Amino acid sequence: MATEEKPGRQPLPPAVRRRLQTLMEHGNKVAQQGQYDYATDMFGQCVVGDPSNPIYVKAYLANLSKKYNHNKKGSKLAGMKLLGTRASIKKASLQKKWEELIKAGLEGLKENPWDAGVLSEMGRASEEQGYDESQVEYLKQALDADTEDEVANRLLGRAYARIGEYQEAIMCFNRVLKAKGGKDEEALKALSNLAVERTITKGGYVDATSSKDVRANKFRAESTDDDASLTMEEKMLRNIQKDASDTNSYIELNDIYVKDEKFDKCVAIMKQAMQVTGGGNVMILERYEDAQLRLARQHAQIAEQKARTEKTPEAVDLYKRMAVEMNNKETEIYAKRCERYPTNLGFKYELAVRLQRAGKFIEAIKLFQEARSDMKRKGTVLSALGDCFYSIKQYRLALQNFEAAIPELSERDPDVYKGTIYKAARIAEHLKDWEAAEKHYNSLASHDFGYKDVAERLDNIRQIRENGGDPDVS
Repeated sequence: MATEEKPGRQPLPPAVRRRLQTLMEHGNKVAQQGQYDYATDMFGQCVVGDPSNPIYVKAYLANLSKKYNHNKKGSKLAGMKLLGTRASIKKASLQKKWEELIKAGLEGLKENPWDAGVLSEMGRASEEQGYDESQVEYLKQALDADTEDEVANRLLGRAYARIGEYQEAIMCFNRVLKAKGGKDEEALKALSNLAVERTITKGGYVDATSSKDVRANKFRAESTDDDASLTMEEKMLRNIQKDASDTNSYIELNDIYVKDEKFDKCVAIMKQAMQVTGGGNVMILERYEDAQLRLARQHAQIAEQKARTEKTPEAVDLYKRMAVEMNNKETEIYAKRCERYPTNLGFKYELAVRLQRAGKFIEAIKLFQEARSDMKRKGTVLSALGDCFYSIKQYRLALQNFEAAIPELSERDPDVYKGTIYKAARIAEHLKDWEAAEKHYNSLASHDFGYKDVAERLDNIRQIRENGGDPDVS
């Protein structure tokens, strides 16, 4: 009886492909800003739009893993929250509505992106549709939480075998055999078959009709190397060598280097990708910018550590120069992103911080004032405005911004909170607004009476009211 033909990956209309690519790029951008929920929505739309694309699946799972700080368990009470998802998945599976199952699974993974049951069912749905590479990504995520999971290893072993990743398949079925105490008919048979397939592939015997063909096939196999013997870095480098326009391989390789903190290599590979794409791919461009930022920060951190350890004038001077270079690079890149995304208040805030560090207070003030409408960091922005106005000797404006910042700041960040109150009190003293100064010092004293010289300054203010003279406000 003929087996049912699975659809596999179908070509997308150009307009759909462009829309999904735009969503992917936007998702990457907001994910880098820590907006994980927003990025989840973007990547989720990509997966629903093209469930056969493993890059979209991988981005969706990686983003959720970062959101939960790789805790391998997801949100609190995730098990309870997933009860509805499991019911939806079971219903879709019985009805063989694989697209609905994928959608339900994506919702469930928002609570726990390592749930082996949900991931395995999504893997099955992918297999039913012939989406082997997507299935691999779901099952790899399941094994990230539990390497020995028997169901996930079995499914992943089958998937790897179908796409010719024989060594990976062997590793999966070995784990199945271990979980079954060495007694599993499918695993034993698979291991035997996979060993033969691996030998045939390495030896170049496929489609060979003579010893001459075998030697030719073997030469081709050896010249491209056996995937099982290559590191991921080597695989990506080989892919780029085969097809210099393969942007996904550049991105994968960059992610490997980021994980290993090889930021100089990040810069080199993304610069190469920039040259290939002509600078027109925003996803490539921003990864290149991020690579430059990471490298500049790494250089500054190394110089700082050297200055602390050696404590020589030369080491200290090197650190100062590296810090300036880092701030200049950050200023340059955030300025470009402000031009690229003129409504993004986060980028305006970051650029303002760098301008403030460089002593460009007027420029920083303009950007901070635009960023005030971002409610998530309103208190921080107002406090920074106070510092900038103080630096240009606009003391009344500085006081106004510090006072506006205080109720917006959270006591969960006590250093910033208390520091802002103290600065408001000091400026009020400078302006001889004794009532305002006393109010702020009293507020600070109620939180931390031993903070700096608060007690002494309160005594000075009390003296002026008792004696009618100016206190010592030096």
